[in-house]
Amino acid sequence: MDSPHLARIDIFPVNALDGVSVDRVRVSSTGTLDADREFGLVNAKGYWINGKRSSAIHRLRATFDLEQRKVTLSVQGHGDRSTFSLDHERDHIITWMGRYLQQPVKLRQCKESSFTDDLRASGPTIVSTATLETVAAWYPYLSVEELRRRFRTNLEIDGVPAFWEDRLYDAPGTFKAFTIGSVPFLGCYPCQRCIVPTRDSLTGEGDRQFQKTLSTQREHMLPAWANRDQFKHYYRLAVNTKIPEPTDDLWLSVGDRLTFPTENIQ
Repeated sequence: MDSPHLARIDIFPVNALDGVSVDRVRVSSTGTLDADREFGLVNAKGYWINGKRSSAIHRLRATFDLEQRKVTLSVQGHGDRSTFSLDHERDHIITWMGRYLQQPVKLRQCKESSFTDDLRASGPTIVSTATLETVAAWYPYLSVEELRRRFRTNLEIDGVPAFWEDRLYDAPGTFKAFTIGSVPFLGCYPCQRCIVPTRDSLTGEGDRQFQKTLSTQREHMLPAWANRDQFKHYYRLAVNTKIPEPTDDLWLSVGDRLTFPTENIQ
């Protein structure tokens, strides 16, 4: 019997860099997770610097001390590390990043929301642990942890079978209501993936077969409860959401149960 509960929370303080796993996180007043994608890197022309545009980003390592608001940066395969305050040493971060990327860099901050890729569904993305385990089996050379780094999903649900999260959306143009702990959610649609999951998360090396394998297997294994009208193509994994009427006193914690109301809204 399904027992869906929140098993893992990952946030990404600097968009495109490594994430950090936490046991508890506040929901901001704009419906995003506190500190998730609070910062973003742009070049001199104002274009985003991320894994979609630069494979060099994948070789950057970042660890975060959220309480102290600090980031430690290094390059994959090199021992040198530098630690900076996200609030007081941004000039140093920009200099360090610019030197590594060999171009001028700016660090933008979005205090009230986050630099999310999908403004229509700006809430946390959701996937199940069983889904990641199943997908990892499609690629004998990849681990579940590597897939976590590639797909960069915020919330992981356990106690359910693979692709159970495909229950969290309905027909196109509608929203499916559910709750995790005390936080209300609206499920929107399956998450369309970009080029980032096709690359090694530590080196940026591409895998030409990754997208084809994922698309083929997703179509073949799409569960009966998934609405196929949401799939113009099958290179989709996890679910995009939004949080209706968020307030600053909402929190998500590992262990919170996921429940459905008796009715869904349109």
